[in-house]
Amino acid sequence: MNIRKYFETEITRKSARDFLRYIGPGILITVGFIDPGNWASNLAAGSQYGYDLLWMVTLSTIMLIVLQHNAAHLGIASGLCISEAAALYLPKYVSGFLLLSAMAAAVSTALAEILGGAIALQLLFNIPLMYGSILMAVFCGFLLKSNSYNKMEKIIIGFVSLIGLSFLVELYIVPIEWGKAAVGWIYPAIPHGSLVVIMSVLGAVVMPHNLFLHSEIIQSRQWNLENEKVIERQLKYEFLDTIFSMGIGWAINSAMILIAASVFFTNNVIVDDLAQAVNILDPLLGPYAAILFAVALLFSGLSSTTTAGMAGGSIYAGIFRESYDVKDRHSWHGVLITYGLAVLILFFVKQPFDGLIYSQMALSIQLPFTIFLQIYLTSSDKIMGKYANSVKQRIMLWSIGIIVTILNVMLLVEMFGF
Repeated sequence: MNIRKYFETEITRKSARDFLRYIGPGILITVGFIDPGNWASNLAAGSQYGYDLLWMVTLSTIMLIVLQHNAAHLGIASGLCISEAAALYLPKYVSGFLLLSAMAAAVSTALAEILGGAIALQLLFNIPLMYGSILMAVFCGFLLKSNSYNKMEKIIIGFVSLIGLSFLVELYIVPIEWGKAAVGWIYPAIPHGSLVVIMSVLGAVVMPHNLFLHSEIIQSRQWNLENEKVIERQLKYEFLDTIFSMGIGWAINSAMILIAASVFFTNNVIVDDLAQAVNILDPLLGPYAAILFAVALLFSGLSSTTTAGMAGGSIYAGIFRESYDVKDRHSWHGVLITYGLAVLILFFVKQPFDGLIYSQMALSIQLPFTIFLQIYLTSSDKIMGKYANSVKQRIMLWSIGIIVTILNVMLLVEMFGF
């Protein structure tokens, strides 16, 4: 009996060590959806509609788990990222359109990340927004070009995770109406005029560039194409990594809306500026809450700007049927295009908070293109072999794509009054 317990304990320890060894790609993706764009969308949702839009975080996270696992599935089983596979297996005019729209999504993402970091620099050091934006882009470009990001990755992820947990700690400071929150998490209410915010929350959680990035970074440890047992083990642990990491993201995004609902909505304050949120938090929750908010925003902007650059580089390299390698000119050009266009657009953004909201809405509009592209690639026996999507998986993926498309149509109807 003691021998049996010993072996059971050893097996449990080995499984735990294996799981910890595989954690990483999912956490990196999570950094992307607790970014400044999420902050703006969640603050807008909580301050304008209280607890009513919490359900969108739940729905988005469920969609995210399915889609991110499927994207990683492609990388592990085929050895290709979404961009490479599209360039290899689709007609040039189709892949060109889809990948250029994905590049536009990466630019839109970088815009939000750079702007969020610049707002934090302005709050902390009084640096003008445009100077802060240029500083953010240059610094993150340096991290990628020098390959320093690989060394700083765990530090940045760890710091942002700690800052994210601080939002959970703040839940003990503010009076949350947990009954209303429980209803909000599961009841799909759509208050009048809320579709722009709903779509910005969707675009902020389920981000096209993260799908491309996950299919790329999952290959960083050369997991794919070794043998069937290795691939199946990687798929198992990757799925656990994805669920664990996306669960952390769900908790942090929910905490943002809960705090905004409790602090702002109950006091009839609509947040339309991140700086305004800091100024209001100061007297309500004390100076440390405001400082924490600004510092968290800065590191969130730094880490997510870097991953947005990686995604842009990966997508652009894929157009040339290459994997991401920042030392290669196509990958580096993709990074420069992503940051350069984002900073250029920022020169024309008059209202920073609106820029954050609409950038996330733009991501949700592009999202169906990426979803249906991914479904096609991962359902192909030619690309995936025996690991192609099952009928059940296809039904889930198509359902998500249809839901996102319907929400986009509803958004267009509301915006243009069709």
